[in-house]
Amino acid sequence: MTKITAKPFLKWAGGKTQIIDEIAKLLPQKLHKTSFTYIEPFVGSGAVLFWMLKNFPNIKTAIINDINEDLINVYKVIAKNPQKLISILEKYQKRYYELENNGDAKKEYYYKQRDLFNQRKEDKITHAALFIFLNKTCFNGLYRVNSKNEFNVPIGKYKYPKICDKENIFAVSANLKKVKILCGDFENTLDYVDKNTFVYLDPPYKPISKTSSFQSYTMFDFTDKDQIRLKNFCKKLDDLGCTWILSNSDLTNTNSNDLFFDNLYSEFLIKRVNAKRFINAIGNKRGTLKELLITNQKNIKEYAEGL
Repeated sequence: MTKITAKPFLKWAGGKTQIIDEIAKLLPQKLHKTSFTYIEPFVGSGAVLFWMLKNFPNIKTAIINDINEDLINVYKVIAKNPQKLISILEKYQKRYYELENNGDAKKEYYYKQRDLFNQRKEDKITHAALFIFLNKTCFNGLYRVNSKNEFNVPIGKYKYPKICDKENIFAVSANLKKVKILCGDFENTLDYVDKNTFVYLDPPYKPISKTSSFQSYTMFDFTDKDQIRLKNFCKKLDDLGCTWILSNSDLTNTNSNDLFFDNLYSEFLIKRVNAKRFINAIGNKRGTLKELLITNQKNIKEYAEGL
C-alpha cells in the first residue's frame, strides 16, 4: 500500500503551498546535517509544517501554535481521535451531497451547522468536524469571525466538496505524533527555542488596502503594534542564535511609498516573491502579487540576486 503524504486538511486564506519553493531556497543548509527543533508560532493550515516533516526526517520535535482555539482543537482531535472525526465527517458529507438538488434545504443545513459551531456547546470532536465542514462548504474556504467570535462566512457554491478526506486525515494524524500542539500568543513558543531551532513565522498579514482585509481571523485584531511586537520577538530569536524566516504582505503592491516592513526589518534580509491571491469576491481581481520573505540569515546568494 502506498504511503499517503500528509497535506493541509483545510482550505486557508494565505496558505503557503504556493510559495514553499521560495521558502525552501532560503532554508539554512545546516538543517540537512543535524537534528533540530522546528517551530511554527502561527500554524494556520500547516502547509509548511507538513512539507518540513516530509523533507526533514531529522526533525527531533516540532512545535506548533496558534491563537485560534477552534483551529487548534481540530489539530488535537486529528492527532488523538482521527477515526471518530472521520465517522462524523462522513455523515456530514453524505447529507450535504443528498441535498445538492435542493438549494433551499442545502442552505438551511449549512446555516444550521454554522449556528451549532457558533454555540460551541458540542463535544470537541464534533466541534472539530463542524470546523472542517464549514471550511469545505463556505465561500472560498474563508475563515472569518466577528467581534463576538462568531463564524459568519456565507455558504459557498461547491457542488460536491470533499468534506471527509479519510486518507489525508489518517496521514496528518500520523505526522502529528511527533508534534507538540500549543494554543496561545506567539511569544509562548520562545520557551522552546535554542540555537538548534528553526522557526517559520506566518502571522496574520497586514492588509495592503482597506478592501483587502477580510475582517478578523480571531475576535482579536493583529494590529501594527502586534507587528512591531513580532519584530521584537524575531530579534529575541536572533539573539538566541535561532534561524528564522518570516512571511508577510508587501505593502508596496498598492503604495510604493509604504515601507512599513522594509523599515521595521531593516537589519534583516528581505526578499520579494510572487504569490497568487485567490480569495476575492471579484474574479478579475485575483492575481499575482508580491509577498515578503524575511530572514535573519546572512550571505545568501538568492537575496543578493533578488533585492
